[in-house]
Amino acid sequence: MASKRNGKQTVKIQTPVSIASSACIVGPKEGQGPLRLYFDEIIEDEFWGEESWEKAESKLLRETFAKIINKASKTVNDIQYVIAGDLLNQCIATSFGLRESGIPFLGLYGACSTMAESMSVGAMLVEGGFADNLICVTSSHFCSAEKQFRFPLELGGQRPPTAQWTVTGSGGVMLSNQGTGPYIKHVTTGKIVDMGIKDANNMGAAMAPAAADTILTHFKDTGLKPEAYDLIITGDLGKLGKTICDELLRNQDLDISSRYNDCGAMIFDLERQDVHSGGSGCGCAASVLSGFVLNEMKKGTLNNVLLVATGALLSPTSTQQGESIPCIAHAVSISRNLS
Repeated sequence: MASKRNGKQTVKIQTPVSIASSACIVGPKEGQGPLRLYFDEIIEDEFWGEESWEKAESKLLRETFAKIINKASKTVNDIQYVIAGDLLNQCIATSFGLRESGIPFLGLYGACSTMAESMSVGAMLVEGGFADNLICVTSSHFCSAEKQFRFPLELGGQRPPTAQWTVTGSGGVMLSNQGTGPYIKHVTTGKIVDMGIKDANNMGAAMAPAAADTILTHFKDTGLKPEAYDLIITGDLGKLGKTICDELLRNQDLDISSRYNDCGAMIFDLERQDVHSGGSGCGCAASVLSGFVLNEMKKGTLNNVLLVATGALLSPTSTQQGESIPCIAHAVSISRNLS
């Protein structure tokens, strides 16, 4: 039996895997939100000097990648892997953004769960002795995502109240076998959950059951209680999905409400900014984690955090063919201390 497994879906990281550095760059709308002081850089417009939104997204990821390395006082020669992904077809924002890095590359697609998925794989690589230092980074862009998944912005399509605003931003971390933390303690890999929802403008409702399933599994596998965490944060369910997830957990006699929040509900001001149900996209969980969460952990206001990033595994093709939306959620527990 695999000695490092806890239960059906969870791995316990038994040797220290430290988050050595983190960085995030976001768009102008995100820079007007309540977390603006936590971001490393806020760009002035969605093109950021590039010819297309897709090129701008690649630049977001590339520049975030560079900041992560610089903040850790490392060079590209110190990095054994970069594990990354985005929302665009074939993850082109990532591959084009990192094509000149010269670092062994593992591309992942977990939709908006990609940040937690990359950290999960990265933590196991470091803990297993396969890498000393690696980088996990993701990105998304409102304009490129809208063009791919829904309608070109020029058409001026109406957005229903359940719709979420794809975050323009990139965030990431360096994982290392050296450093003073915070540390990754557990990885709970989610399984695909599909409750039959077909509305691509209601991804919060589609993803909430996957988030609830992974959270329940994490506590069952580890034997921990919600009180073990100062913050339990889902990836980007938004306002509606967060409410549904909380209700689903309560129906299973698990109450996390006193310490529960959602990246999609945090990154924008839902009353003042016109984002409907909140934020979404690979860059949502990545920038909130890299900006707000890890900075608060460094300050000591947060000691133990459970990140549960969520993803809707749909594509334009599956939507057009009337398929339902399979969803996933991956959890990573992070602690300031090794004990």
